[in-house]
Amino acid sequence: MKIDSWVGNQEVSRDVIASTLVYRIATTFCEESPRPGEALPHLWHWAFFQEPVVESQLGDDGHPARGLFLPPIEGRNRMWAGGRVNFLEPLRVDAPAERRSTITNVQEKQGRNGDLLFVTVEHTYVQNDILCIREEQDIVYREPSPPKLRSTLPVPSTSWQDNIQPSPVMLFRYSAVTFNGHRIHYDQPYVTEREGYPGLVVHGPMIATLLLRSFTRRHPDKIPRYFSYRGLRPLFANTGFHIGGVERTDQQFSLWAFNDDGPAHQAEIQYQEQR
Repeated sequence: MKIDSWVGNQEVSRDVIASTLVYRIATTFCEESPRPGEALPHLWHWAFFQEPVVESQLGDDGHPARGLFLPPIEGRNRMWAGGRVNFLEPLRVDAPAERRSTITNVQEKQGRNGDLLFVTVEHTYVQNDILCIREEQDIVYREPSPPKLRSTLPVPSTSWQDNIQPSPVMLFRYSAVTFNGHRIHYDQPYVTEREGYPGLVVHGPMIATLLLRSFTRRHPDKIPRYFSYRGLRPLFANTGFHIGGVERTDQQFSLWAFNDDGPAHQAEIQYQEQR
């Protein structure tokens, strides 16, 4: 079967934005938990709509085996490369919701260290017959190669900075609340001996969530409407990094996660002034 034949593949997941899981996410981020009926904080929806897969259907890396919903790409490491999110209406705590997922693009590209296969998945989230979130996620399958540990880009200049100290416990808890079995986030022997990283890898989605949280904390009068993000290189447990941003144009900010080795994640946000 040709890889591009997977374009159009669909999956529907139904879930309840249960306050019990919301409370666990809040504890992971040391946040106050929203009450039933209140808005779910931005990007916390990634902890929901996770279809459980029995261990026998997991790949060696801890991900669900390829060929269930995503294409069956063997011999490559799978990573969440980035994405784009449109926030239309907030999801509400303790109410049922539905996610409809569609593979919209499969494209092979040539990278510096080998071939890269990019798969784009579109998700739409509906609650009470209202479209709340529309997003695209870019998943990359790369040939095994030494990880990029430093950036050639300069350390960004930001208007504010938050300091993050990602511990192995923090990574384990985020894996738990998002039901993410990818071993690079909690299995030290696997990540260092099999995939060649120097330590446990901080989740890209968690970094994106921290980026957006930093923005909303600093600008509570600005309502995020569009958020794009992408990973430039990995960050690791027990190695601190900074999060910050700067205003680019009217109603648009650039955000980064970075340390002394340069930027690691980059994001753009468009917002609406709160009335």
